Amino acid sequence: MTDNTWLDRWDERYSNDEFAYGTEPNNYLKDQLQKLNPGSILFPAEGEGRNAVFAAQLGWNVSAFDISSEGKNKALQLTKINNVKIDYQVGELQTLDFQEEQFDAIALIYAHFPADIKSSIHKMLDKYLRKGGFIIFEAFSKNHLELVLKNEKIGGPKDIGSLFSIDEITSDFPNYDIIELLETEIELNEGVFHNGTGSVIRFVGQKR
Repeated sequence: MTDNTWLDRWDERYSNDEFAYGTEPNNYLKDQLQKLNPGSILFPAEGEGRNAVFAAQLGWNVSAFDISSEGKNKALQLTKINNVKIDYQVGELQTLDFQEEQFDAIALIYAHFPADIKSSIHKMLDKYLRKGGFIIFEAFSKNHLELVLKNEKIGGPKDIGSLFSIDEITSDFPNYDIIELLETEIELNEGVFHNGTGSVIRFVGQKR
């Protein structure tokens, strides 16, 4: 079950007129998605829709979900502005009606699930990706904790368990050919809540 304080936090963040993380796609997603032929793609924890809308503009058949109805409202605003359509569901993954091997790609962009469920979410998502499909992942690493404590404007979780390591990714996605997997520091300038130097894990994998 979703912790109500967790849900309230995201509803509050997304209820403002301003887009919390901007309206432009994440740079890593943008670079990686343009290397693939459009098909069907899923965006977990998609928030206000900036990445989903970009994929739709490229011709992808886009599905997305988040626990925040306020996030969905903002995402649908963005689809109208850009004249695209996405299927956006609100709820926790286990309550949604995605099908096994439904998707050609899954994009996990700062999809920081609570520490006690994040690996199980990854393993659940794997079932929805067809063989030969791709995971595109960028999220804060465990070494990010030191950076966010120095600069809150960079954003990201402040508990180590919600942050990621390379070992966790290889454990959560064992049946993938690794195209790229690295930890690196990057400069983020995404809306109000991602600004400054962050430590991230980047992963692109193709399902065997």
